[in-house]
Amino acid sequence: MSSVAIVQARLGSTRLPGKVLKKVVDKPMIEILLMRLSQSKELDSIVVATSDQPCDDDLYNFVESLGFKCTRGSNTDVLGRYLEAAKIINAETIIRITGDCPIIDSALVDKFIRIYQQSNIDYLSNLNPYSFPDGLDIEVMSFNSLNKANTEATSDYDREHVTPFIRNSGLFKIKNISHTEDLSHVRLTVDEIDDLNVINNIFKYFSPNIFFTWEQVIELRDRNPKIFKANMKIKNNEGSILGTGQKLYKRAKKIIPGGTMLLSKRPEMFLPEKWPSYYSKAKGCKVWDLDGREFIDMSIMGIGTNILGYGHPEVDESVMKTVKDGNMSTLNCPEEVYLIEKLIQMHPWADMGRLARSGGEINAISIRIARAATGRDKVAICGYHGWHDWYLSSNLNSNKNLDGHLIPGLQPNGVPRGLEGTTLPFNYNDIEQLERLVQNNKDQIAAIKMEVSRNEGPEKDYLQKVRKLATDNNIVLIFDECTSGFRESFGGLHKKYGVNPDLAIFAKALGNGYAISACIGKKEIMKAAENTFISSTFWTERVGPTAALKVLEVMEREKSWEVISKSGSNISSLWTKLADKYSLEIHTWGIPALSGYSFKSSNAIAYKTLITQEMLKKGYLASNCVYVCTEHTQKIIDGYFSELDQIFIKIKECEEGRDIKTLLDGPICHSGFNRLN
Repeated sequence: MSSVAIVQARLGSTRLPGKVLKKVVDKPMIEILLMRLSQSKELDSIVVATSDQPCDDDLYNFVESLGFKCTRGSNTDVLGRYLEAAKIINAETIIRITGDCPIIDSALVDKFIRIYQQSNIDYLSNLNPYSFPDGLDIEVMSFNSLNKANTEATSDYDREHVTPFIRNSGLFKIKNISHTEDLSHVRLTVDEIDDLNVINNIFKYFSPNIFFTWEQVIELRDRNPKIFKANMKIKNNEGSILGTGQKLYKRAKKIIPGGTMLLSKRPEMFLPEKWPSYYSKAKGCKVWDLDGREFIDMSIMGIGTNILGYGHPEVDESVMKTVKDGNMSTLNCPEEVYLIEKLIQMHPWADMGRLARSGGEINAISIRIARAATGRDKVAICGYHGWHDWYLSSNLNSNKNLDGHLIPGLQPNGVPRGLEGTTLPFNYNDIEQLERLVQNNKDQIAAIKMEVSRNEGPEKDYLQKVRKLATDNNIVLIFDECTSGFRESFGGLHKKYGVNPDLAIFAKALGNGYAISACIGKKEIMKAAENTFISSTFWTERVGPTAALKVLEVMEREKSWEVISKSGSNISSLWTKLADKYSLEIHTWGIPALSGYSFKSSNAIAYKTLITQEMLKKGYLASNCVYVCTEHTQKIIDGYFSELDQIFIKIKECEEGRDIKTLLDGPICHSGFNRLN
């Protein structure tokens, strides 16, 4: 019988791209693997099966240059790729080897082939259960078994991983070989850079000999465990469990401090080890991950950027025209004038405006203008206002000063100590506290900067009293509408309460996913921007203002703020009804279009994790809050609550004594930014 080793290899690995061509000592890893495998006495031939993607051209050419056959097939249907390779080389008995296992031992391969040939079976492996080191995986099967699996296996998982259908369907006669000692915790495979470092350590030790046995490697490990230390924390066979996005996030954490550019999007904030992490496409209120799985977003909707849903056709069309006509030039774009004019028209109390691209930038700009206009340094703040030094300096004398302002655990490392005492936090709806703050810093406060509302509304004419306090003390009142803007009114939330600030800032929903932010204000204050340096090249690009103008047009036509407020109020009331149904205590918070709930329980964070975990399985991105968009139809809301109902049943069981830990598939989500590792 013709015995052929088919080596599965490609360069498009998510965790370690190009790994099979990476050097081990002085040779590409795939070359070492093929040389070691060539020592087999039972194999009739060896073939490498790679993908038909252009990125694998180099691998194909290299393998052929070594004198080995290389076949090509589907990148995702690896089972089909294997079968085609087997047909091309007329294989009767197939030995499956993966290209990231350079320690593969030809003597061990020969042993498995002989056992297979002497047994009346369809499939032989050492995978079920694992007992050999990870990286010595060997599977032997008949062509007929592979062909039958190819015909009957339908799931993406079975087709990607080649042999699970043979092992698990019950249709084949299978046998497993176990080692006398369980060494499954030892990693001799290459999935990540730490694995490659360990493999290099091993080959350097035995150099120039590359034909050492796997038993010698284990002996080396017992004598010199330091050589193997680098990859000890990596979980074996993790690649078959993790999605593409989860693998990419592991890679990202090695090269991006904090893992992501926006801490609010860290997977640990949702579902550690299970969150899809990255998207390939977004439309309406749906998101597709890197594996093509579709989810309904009943969560943060791009951190509140997309009131009109993802990829709004009219907005995108306007942007595409701008891209075609040119986004930047030596001259200014006219849309910046049109946008400021529109924002002033919507807010008659304002006379002038400036544009930027992000919320953090526009927050800093407004503070610079207020300080320039008053000649004062200090700022009284309430709410969340971004990452810049002026704001984070609140935590210099106590890293808990900002804990009540949306995000706990913000560390002021890197903020100059000289800024201590320049930013003064105060609590919402506590006018006496703010009055004392102003009195204790007489003629020193440049601005009172606050969110109009986030988790609670104003009480006892609170905003009117803040306005009077600012006016009486010549303090610039700044309303941060980056989050609240356009959610309950056409413009700032302050319009609902009839209180005008001196400056107002907008971001997030203003561009419906495109980067744009704005600061508008009274002329006598805004003019101070001419006497200080506030300037940046990309504040002059054209896409942001173009998108914002079209967004405002669509919002005004569809009265989007009314639509999302109605849907949000409905969602909040349904949360309460669901909790009452199962006698669970929850606290709801937020403005209607940006609302959430928390369980009144010591297990609140664990329950939040459970909800995210179970809803993800049902095709929802969900947490304990929803940024509502116009694409959240009643049908979508009903489907969301139908699934949520089943999870509340489990939470009720936990409140009555069931251990929540038995329901969780991984760690509990983070509750703040004090855990970045």
